Amino acid sequence: MSLENISPINMKRYILFAMLCITIGVQAQQRNNVTSILEVLDIQTCERTVIKEFPYLIEAPNWTVDGKWIIYNSGGLIYKLPADGKGEPGLINTQYVTGCNNDHVLSADGKFIAVSSTPSPNNSTSLIYTLPLEGGTPKLITPCGPSYLHGWSPDGKTLTYCAFRSVAEGADIYTISVDGGEETRLTTAEGLDDGPEYSPDGKHIWFNSVRTGLMQVWRMNADGSKQTQMTFDETRNAWFPHVSPDGKQVIYITYFKGDLEPGQHLANKNVELWLIPAYGGKPRRVAELFGGQGTINTNSWAPDSRHVAFISYRLND
Repeated sequence: MSLENISPINMKRYILFAMLCITIGVQAQQRNNVTSILEVLDIQTCERTVIKEFPYLIEAPNWTVDGKWIIYNSGGLIYKLPADGKGEPGLINTQYVTGCNNDHVLSADGKFIAVSSTPSPNNSTSLIYTLPLEGGTPKLITPCGPSYLHGWSPDGKTLTYCAFRSVAEGADIYTISVDGGEETRLTTAEGLDDGPEYSPDGKHIWFNSVRTGLMQVWRMNADGSKQTQMTFDETRNAWFPHVSPDGKQVIYITYFKGDLEPGQHLANKNVELWLIPAYGGKPRRVAELFGGQGTINTNSWAPDSRHVAFISYRLND
C-alpha cells in the first residue's frame, strides 16, 4: 500500500489501526514487568477486596455464570481460578490456539468460551474461535481479521466484535453467527468503534466510539439502528461498557483527557471505573486505580450484579 495516495480520513483510520497494533505489541513485551492484582469491587459500598496477586501480566477477568470461577488470559493462554482466590490457577486447554488476547467471552449458558487469538507465531492477525469452557477443539468463526471479540448474544446464536476490514472502512462493529458465515457490519462512523457487548435481554449492543472526538459510551439496537450516545464527559475517554446480569447498570473504564490519544487504551495509566444506569443518567465513580489495558476489557460482573472483578497493576522494580 502506498501511503502517499491515502486520503486524510483514511490516513486517520490507518493511524488508529497502527496504534492498536503498537498497543498489542507493548502488552506482550510487558508481561514480566508488572504485578497483576485481581480485585473484586462491591459497587454498593465501593469496597475493594484483593483476591490474588500474580508476579506477571494477567488480563480481563470473566466471572463464570455459576459464580465459582474467574477466567483470565496470560501469555496467550486462558486460565481459570476459584473465585475466592484459594487454590492455584488451572489451564483451559485451547489446543493450537495459543495467542489469546484479552478479548474472551463466555456463553450465557456457561458451557462455551469464545476467544480472540492470533492463529500462529508468524501471523499476528487476531481471529475469533469458540470452544467448550472445559477445554477442547477450537472452532474458527471469523476467517477474516483483525477481529476482536467482545460480546455473545443471550440466545447463544450471535457474536459481536470490533474489526478492521480495510483502511477505507476503519474500525467498526460487526456481528456474525456463532456457526460462522457472512458477517454483518453495524457501524460506519469515522474513527474507532470498539467494545460491543449485548444487553442481557439481547435488545441492545453497548459499545464505545470516538466519533465525537473523545471516546464515549454508546448504545444501539441489536440490528445497528438508533445509535445513541450514553456518556458525555468532556474530561475523560470512556471504554468498554459492561452491562450487569440483571440489566440495570453499566460499568466502564475511563482515561483522563490528554493522557493518551482518544483511540488508545494503554496499559499503566491512572484510570477510573464508573457506573451509569442502563437507561442512561448521571454516572457515579466507583474506583480509582493504576491499570488500563487488561483491567476490564470484557464483562466481569458477578452473577449477583453487585460485584465486579477487575485487574489493577503495580510496576515491578
